[in-house]
Amino acid sequence: MTLEKLREELKIDEGCVNEIYKDHLGYPTFGIGHLITDSDPEYGLEVGTEIGEERVNDVFEKDIGIVIADCENEYVFFNDLPEEAQRIVANMMFNMGKPRMQKFLKFKVALAEHNWEKAAIEMEDSLWHKQVTNRANRLIERMKNVA
Repeated sequence: MTLEKLREELKIDEGCVNEIYKDHLGYPTFGIGHLITDSDPEYGLEVGTEIGEERVNDVFEKDIGIVIADCENEYVFFNDLPEEAQRIVANMMFNMGKPRMQKFLKFKVALAEHNWEKAAIEMEDSLWHKQVTNRANRLIERMKNVA
């Protein structure tokens, strides 16, 4: 998979904010969709606290590495998927995280069968779709067109 394309897509879908803000679910976040955890030095800092560009970029690279590893672990066939499908799955994993992605059981079966239409249906039939409708719709359309 071309990681540069994934980086570009995530920057568009997540945006880039060089300060702490609350995401659409109310969780403290910064940079390119980095959810702050208790192991981050930013943990407990106030919303609006500025975060340097170097820190944002470092965390983004680390997060992408985690996402790719999670995709490969959760979907043992991940590297056999077409690149477009890989980037869609990685985008979803970045957005939701592994615990939520693990609940997409029918989606996983559809991917394993290379049934892109069924995978798109499963993406649409989810709470995730309701929460991030515009992003989800873009990814669904892309999934329908995987060849």
